[in-house]
Amino acid sequence: MKTKFSKILLSSILILSLLAFVGCTRVEEETEANLREDSTNKNQVVNLYTDRHYDTDEQLLNQFSEETGIEVNVIKGKSDELIERLTREGEDTQADLLITADAGRLHRAKESGLLLSTSSEVLFNNVPENLRDKDNEWFGLTIRGRVIVYSKDRVHPSELSTYEDLTNPKWGGKILVRSSSNIYNQSLLASFIAINGEKKAKEWAEGVVDNMARDPQGNDRAQATAVVAGEGDIAIMNTYYIGKMLNSSNPEEVNVAKKVGIFFPDQDGAGTHINVSGIGLTKYAKNKENAIKLMEFLSSEKAQKQFAEANYEFPVNPKIEPSDLLKSWGEFKPQNINLSKLGEFNSISVKIFNEVGWK
Repeated sequence: MKTKFSKILLSSILILSLLAFVGCTRVEEETEANLREDSTNKNQVVNLYTDRHYDTDEQLLNQFSEETGIEVNVIKGKSDELIERLTREGEDTQADLLITADAGRLHRAKESGLLLSTSSEVLFNNVPENLRDKDNEWFGLTIRGRVIVYSKDRVHPSELSTYEDLTNPKWGGKILVRSSSNIYNQSLLASFIAINGEKKAKEWAEGVVDNMARDPQGNDRAQATAVVAGEGDIAIMNTYYIGKMLNSSNPEEVNVAKKVGIFFPDQDGAGTHINVSGIGLTKYAKNKENAIKLMEFLSSEKAQKQFAEANYEFPVNPKIEPSDLLKSWGEFKPQNINLSKLGEFNSISVKIFNEVGWK
């Protein structure tokens, strides 16, 4: 009897142990599944380093998060500082994407080995070939033209024609422009090197220095302000600054912007110089899939329309028309070069500026 009872007891224990094991296994499986789900949720982020500080950008990033559930963590800083930070962080960086103004800086990041080639049919369809890196390590997001801004009171647009004409003695003591250390000027000169060669580019830089109204100083907005103040008659500026000034909360900036006109040079020649703000996937991105989704979103028709309307930049996506304000400035022919050239010829541009005494 004891033996029979013992056998029954032993069997019961075995059955209970087996049930407990199965239960534990299921709990472990469910726990692992939950962990995988939690891990997936935690990975729904993308980390962005950007030198852009516009409300439009913030609004677009918030829209992206709302539509995709992917949180965008943003670190802001100056372009060169962000590139230096990426270099310093190396494999340990948390950055998935870099946004910076000017193709020259994007090329600098590429040459420093900080970016990764991205293959995306969406990006290829949304961003024309000349507005992205030839190895697809960065893609343009917005366009700005570097144009001639003139005093409406003292200059008639019929007097203006080409960049080359700025070296004409008739503009002696009348040209305002920022310093040669500015990347926008370096890229402008780099475009001339790409189109006309180093010799002609140097002649142009020498001619402009001879015609300067004062030593280079201040930012682009300061050039327009100086034109209206009568310190010079024309300035070399980026288009979107005029848009910003016209819609500024500062009445003085609005007044300045209303008193100057925009002229797109070289319409019968090589075309007006353009540049981009652009984006690149970092070499050590931890959230590549999410990062590419954000790149594609920012190149989409919806995002490009907001860039154009709210930030006074020309869209890179050819399906989107410029804003009404930009249209009011007239259509223009841009230079037809791949913007990678702006980075490739940057060091030569800096050398030329130093040689001709462009401070």
